[in-house]
Amino acid sequence: MTRFSTHARVLTLLLAVLSCVSCSCVPRPALPPSTTAPPNPTTTTPMPTTYEPYANTNPAVAPTGQSSVGQLRTPDGRIRTYRLYVPASLDASTPAPLLVALHGGLGTSAQFEANSGFDGLAESNRFVVVYPDGIGASADGTGPQTWNGGYCCGPAARDNVDDVGFVRQLIDRLDAELSIDPARTFVAGHSNGAIMAYRLACELYDRIAAIGVQAGSLGVDMCAPASPVSVIHLHGTADTNHPIDGGPGSGIASLSGVVFRPARDAVEALAAANACAPSPVAETDPTNPDLTVTTWALCNNSTTVRYVVVEGATHAWMGHPAYSELASFYLGQPYPNLDASRAIWSFLASHSRR
Repeated sequence: MTRFSTHARVLTLLLAVLSCVSCSCVPRPALPPSTTAPPNPTTTTPMPTTYEPYANTNPAVAPTGQSSVGQLRTPDGRIRTYRLYVPASLDASTPAPLLVALHGGLGTSAQFEANSGFDGLAESNRFVVVYPDGIGASADGTGPQTWNGGYCCGPAARDNVDDVGFVRQLIDRLDAELSIDPARTFVAGHSNGAIMAYRLACELYDRIAAIGVQAGSLGVDMCAPASPVSVIHLHGTADTNHPIDGGPGSGIASLSGVVFRPARDAVEALAAANACAPSPVAETDPTNPDLTVTTWALCNNSTTVRYVVVEGATHAWMGHPAYSELASFYLGQPYPNLDASRAIWSFLASHSRR
């Protein structure tokens, strides 16, 4: 079978999936964020600083811990699945940091675990990582998965699946089984998983200290967390699946009918909700001129909101080989000069709840 025929067969499958997805993706106009956060009394504009993407973080090592698959029944009667990695380096006598890692739309927990490299980082930095599965397009819940991030995506949004409740229930279970540090519970997400991570920051703020995302946007019309949540957002200028400035994606993304909101709108909404100083800080990485880093500082509870624009980066998870040739065909080649997983963990680990 030729490569072209293989791609054609897969594209036919994805078209079938997306035909049931498109009804859930009605574009919504961007609305100004609603926030009840008290004003920050500090108005001094911070001085520019140097961005260090991997500060205070150990590089990944070969994972030698325990990987397992679990499931739970949510109040709506659904059986939800997840993959769990507990590093061998974990100190059982100390409550552990937890990372909830959300795969992209049409992805799976197994794919994101294999592709992101978070297991190796968990081993070297001593945190637990769980990879939940979204909702599948097929009746038995298998196949390509999506999250209900608000206006996107797929069957999860169409059926108004309570993914916020699912993640809350999952955190509760892991806390009971493993002793999780509530001040160091974080979320990472890619694409539709990034959109879901933003929704969790808005609605599950009592359980989450910070989120780190690539290639997403804000999927809800109101974001007013009673407790501020720190954010780091990475986005490539060559991302055609979720354009950085918003609008319909090209290729597979265009078939869903989604009109994405601009990426910067999301970080500005969280900066407003966290009552950050109105003038963001320009940061530079002298070793990588492709990065344009904007940081909102002086936020409530010492939170931070950071926006990293990466010149030339595509939709693929940065710094990690594509999980298949087909993924490269549809998402683009991964940007090689920034490790998204390590940069995100570096930020999250330094933003525990105060």
